Amino acid sequence: MDRFAPLRLRTIALVGLMGVGKSSVGRRLANALDLPFRDADLEVEAAAGRSISDIFSDLGEAAFREGERRVIARLLDEPPHVLATGGGAFMSPESRAILKSRAVTVWLKADLEVLARRVSRKDTRPLLVGRDPLEVLRELAQARYPAYGQAEIIVETGDAAHHVTVEQVIRALSAYFENPPPANPEDPPQ
Repeated sequence: MDRFAPLRLRTIALVGLMGVGKSSVGRRLANALDLPFRDADLEVEAAAGRSISDIFSDLGEAAFREGERRVIARLLDEPPHVLATGGGAFMSPESRAILKSRAVTVWLKADLEVLARRVSRKDTRPLLVGRDPLEVLRELAQARYPAYGQAEIIVETGDAAHHVTVEQVIRALSAYFENPPPANPEDPPQ
């Protein structure tokens, strides 16, 4: 029997701060579950025909978030897959509602010091331009953790290798699907 079959019934959406591994863990998770992988940031860039940095600098964050919301809604119309969302995607009430209604959301959570070390390796993140990564991450955590906490599943990743995090996510998903929480009458139908 295929123990992963129940995990392929709905899209699995990864949420969390920049540097937590949504894309790299997401690719490996998709491979392990034999599901397609989608990266919302790459899809936004493809749809806009420009980089996220350019969208932020030319059009602003609000325009980026609106494009991101539309792209996520389109991706959720596809058959089940693993979806890596941008760090701010789950902050939009509209995006959060559609993700929660049409996917299983998984918050990948790691210590801010670990994330600061990881994001310091690249200069492609618009929110970090000219700023201390740890300071930015602290601000983002304060603003975003309440929304991320609404994910169906929370996986504390620590500083583990990606394959370890993938196994943690698979265990958490398996437990979730074996004993799904009772339906909340205020939640949209699934």
